[in-house]
Amino acid sequence: MVHEVQMGTRKRMSFSRINEVLDMPDLIEVQKNSYKRFVEEDLREVLDDISPITDYTEKLVLEFVDYSIDFDHPKYSVEECKERDVNYCAPLKVLVRLINKETGEVKEQPVFMGDFPLMTEQGTFIINGAERVIVSQLVRSPGVYYTRSIDKLGKNLYSAQVIPNRGAWLEYETDSSEVLHVKIDRQRKVYITALLRALGYGTNAEIIELMGEEERLMNTLDKDTTKSVEDGLIEIYKRQRPGEPPTEESARSLLNALFFDRRYDLARVGRYKFNKKLSLAARIAGHISADDVIDPATGEIIVEAGKRISAEAAERIENTGVRGIFVTAEDKRIKVLGNLFVDAKHFLSFNPEEAGLNERVHYPTLMQLLKEGEGMDEEELKALLKEHVYDLIPRHILPDDMIASISYLIGMNYGIGRTDDIDHLGNRRIRSVGELLQNQIRVGMTRLERVVRERMSIQDMETAMPSNLINIRPVTAAIKEFFGSSQLSQFMDQTNPLAELTHKRRLSALGPGGLNRDRATFDVRDVHYSHYGRMCPIETPEGPNIGLINSLSTYARINKYGFIEAPYRKVDG
Repeated sequence: MVHEVQMGTRKRMSFSRINEVLDMPDLIEVQKNSYKRFVEEDLREVLDDISPITDYTEKLVLEFVDYSIDFDHPKYSVEECKERDVNYCAPLKVLVRLINKETGEVKEQPVFMGDFPLMTEQGTFIINGAERVIVSQLVRSPGVYYTRSIDKLGKNLYSAQVIPNRGAWLEYETDSSEVLHVKIDRQRKVYITALLRALGYGTNAEIIELMGEEERLMNTLDKDTTKSVEDGLIEIYKRQRPGEPPTEESARSLLNALFFDRRYDLARVGRYKFNKKLSLAARIAGHISADDVIDPATGEIIVEAGKRISAEAAERIENTGVRGIFVTAEDKRIKVLGNLFVDAKHFLSFNPEEAGLNERVHYPTLMQLLKEGEGMDEEELKALLKEHVYDLIPRHILPDDMIASISYLIGMNYGIGRTDDIDHLGNRRIRSVGELLQNQIRVGMTRLERVVRERMSIQDMETAMPSNLINIRPVTAAIKEFFGSSQLSQFMDQTNPLAELTHKRRLSALGPGGLNRDRATFDVRDVHYSHYGRMCPIETPEGPNIGLINSLSTYARINKYGFIEAPYRKVDG
């Protein structure tokens, strides 16, 4: 039976017998949604990261309060831009506040931060009169990845990489004599126990109590010459900064600067992946408990010794706030540790999302804040939690994450945990136009921060105005460089309308922070089972780029973390 189908504004007649189940989505929403999120959220995030900028004497403070892009009044229309060979853009204005701490004087002023390129209705940008497309990039997601190798004697050796979005890598490895090592930021190896000591577990007894008595850990303790927190810090400092005189103070500040600082960035997706991999519930579910597990609040036994831990029981154990429990694996008592992140809804009388908590939260920090907020009413408590949202859901790694990741590595030897497939689309994510732009602006703003600091020390404090301190050139240069010469900013393929559409849905593994086509192996280029319904297995160029440039499937969509989701249709019977 002939029936009418509508795609957008166009009506067509269809001769198909089976009705369409799902309407075809907007095929360029990948570009549009990403740009929209950038304008609404990501730009604010960059300004919040940089602000406040304090001078060297800590007397002047510069804050970025708000921003606006005048979308309704671009300099020229799209047609005019093409005729005049100019950019389709609108002015970006930022409200800047300068506070003089000595006099208490506050000056606020809107500052023009350059012309910002606008996206057209078609999901493209007009740069120097030519239509350009920003191709989405497929990169490895931040997270913790475990791999297995087999040595000459056929023994399983496990290693791991802790990869942030920005910052120092941590690499754990087991050598053939079953001793555990760690490499920090690709420098020389140190024993894993030296890192544990540097995190505050100074003596052997403290390390054994924390991690459990396990043979690989005991082998490492035997080899490790460090005996205290100071020794651990100095040992790491000597490896990171060979030739410099090590002191405990400089070692501590080095460790903080490498990991527990805003320069280390997991991004939202990294925190999500960490919690998914290292949460206690995910690690103990399905294993056999070695002891009775008791709820400290009620004294009730959650799981008896010798019983298998169900997913519900594992969730309950995790939400009691314990760091770890003993399980039985291969007839041995193995201590399994989580990263102390819990679901906030078990501890609050209201929906955690109302306080801005849309992820799992750090248990010790939550307890501290709830203690602080005792006697507060609901609204005050929400405000307190909102204020500390970055402490509850930190963007950097915590010592608890490091300890959980080491525990995971040890557990791998007893079948507790799984290795990761780095080519699986669950471990690769999409960086769309918004995120690529955000990274570029962050680079520009970091340069701007340096300029502002230098100008603060030169300017007269009484007469200094925000506009005198800010030089917008680093920001405008970063934006111009991205749109003009980035590998991912390409002239739009305008052969025909289909070519345009395909270009906007292209995914590239190349580009800054991605792969290099000369070094990319067959495994990366190959079709993977996780591509099913997410990426086209056929449409890829021949030649050196094969498998590195792909296309998004019609019904696939990109979620808030940048992972590709495919529709799943349940069929009854």
